[in-house]
Order: sequence, then structure tokens, then C-alpha cells
Amino acid sequence: MSIISSTGNTTDTISSTSTLSQRLIAALLASILGAGLVYFAGFSHIEAVHNAAHDTRHSAAFPCH
Repeated sequence: MSIISSTGNTTDTISSTSTLSQRLIAALLASILGAGLVYFAGFSHIEAVHNAAHDTRHSAAFPCH
């Protein structure tokens, strides 16, 4: 991927050096975090947290019951 300056010349090149294992670890950690948040909001005894998650699902047109 190259960055083009306002004059049209290529000024810098950006390279991605993440390996497959790094991307898999990032995906796994994001999945664990997401599952933890869903579990916390779904089974929370704090009614405000549960209702906030519930209302967010409805506002995104995602059925939940």
C-alpha cells in the first residue's frame, strides 16, 4: 500500500508485518472479550446493565425474544 502525496508522487510505503498467529491471537482475544461482555450483560443482576443491553439490541433491529 502506498501513500500518494498531493503532487501525485509516491512518498511512503506502509507494510503490514502481522503474522497469521498474531491475527489469530487477536481474533481469539476479541472473541473472549465479546463473549464476556455478552455474558455479563445477559446474566447481570444489575437491572440497568441488562436493560441497556436489551434496549441496544432493539435499537439495532436485532430480535432478542
